Amino acid sequence: MSDMILLGTRKGTLIFDRINSNWQPRPILHAGTPVCYAARDPRDGTLWSSLDHGHWGPKLSRSHDEGATWEDISSLKYPDGARYIVKYLPTPDFNPESPFAQPEYADATVLKIWNIAFGNADQPNRLYAGTIPGGLFFSDDGGDSWQLNRPLWNHPSRGGDLFAGDATSENQWNGTPASIDYGIFEPGIHSIVINPQDSNHIYVAVSTAGVIETTDGGQSWKSRNHGMLMDYLPNTESEWGHDPHYVTNCLGQPEHLWQQNHCGIFYSDNGAMSWQKVSKPDIGVNFGFPIAADAKDGRIAWVVPARADSERMAIDGGLFVARTNDGGKTWQTFRNGLPQDNAHDIVLRHGLDISGDCLCFGSTTGNVYLSEDRGESWQCLGNNFPPIYSVRFG
Repeated sequence: MSDMILLGTRKGTLIFDRINSNWQPRPILHAGTPVCYAARDPRDGTLWSSLDHGHWGPKLSRSHDEGATWEDISSLKYPDGARYIVKYLPTPDFNPESPFAQPEYADATVLKIWNIAFGNADQPNRLYAGTIPGGLFFSDDGGDSWQLNRPLWNHPSRGGDLFAGDATSENQWNGTPASIDYGIFEPGIHSIVINPQDSNHIYVAVSTAGVIETTDGGQSWKSRNHGMLMDYLPNTESEWGHDPHYVTNCLGQPEHLWQQNHCGIFYSDNGAMSWQKVSKPDIGVNFGFPIAADAKDGRIAWVVPARADSERMAIDGGLFVARTNDGGKTWQTFRNGLPQDNAHDIVLRHGLDISGDCLCFGSTTGNVYLSEDRGESWQCLGNNFPPIYSVRFG
């Protein structure tokens, strides 16, 4: 089990240290600045925070000394000529027969650095960053400089190569409510899943488009949405338009992937060639944002369910965690140590993590909970923290 937990919060980076079996929070770092994601690079121990400055714009901050000092990096930028097709929320004059017949284009700027991922040991300086409006960036020098992955940006599902001219295909990437804070409704990459056995094999998850895979290090990309269902579109089995909330895999069995989707929980045991819906709505295990997978057994996963859509809070006022040991055929629910009355917590897509038998999650109401027995019982590490956007063991 790790001895550090990093939290990205509405008002800074919060680090917990495990000292003599107790978890102690440090004074908050990047105080007053929203931090949408914070994580530790397992290869060299560098700490990373994605800062979401309202005035200065997004940037990355890193620490090489366990958080004692930090340096900001501002080199993550879209290249000149990077454009995308703008999609707007439906309005009263919205035409469902031809809603986007005439594309509108926007010059791409980084609105949010939504998550960070670290390459395998054979790529010691490789990092990835997923952004709103849907760009995947990579660095091969430890984050000093960044490049846009153009094959994904120029994918036919986005309208083709807009560097070269106008769209040559229909844009299938819709927006995410996470971008509404910026006054827009644009897509975003929130999940980057690297196969620990093959550095060229990567999945990304896009809200709202779906899961996309590369097996050649990002030179080409294919949709991996077969078996996923959408209850909000006329064609529930469409290739594009899916809203995965978070996607992860089992490190020891990377062909096992798990997905908490807007429309339920999905599981794949064949490398995302197909997905199976494994929700259990009768016990409240269906909607939510985060999901965590066991590091050794690909059939085991955890979720923190919630009420759907506009309500987005704990189910019937009680907070619980659910676990499956058999690939979603059955689920157990655990409430010991979690509030069961007047709980209004919601756990966001990056707000749950696992290290060995230890799980931790944080909520938008500023509560942090820890389990050391695989989710069966919980202790509260603290209340009244700022709203929590991400939780990662260090």
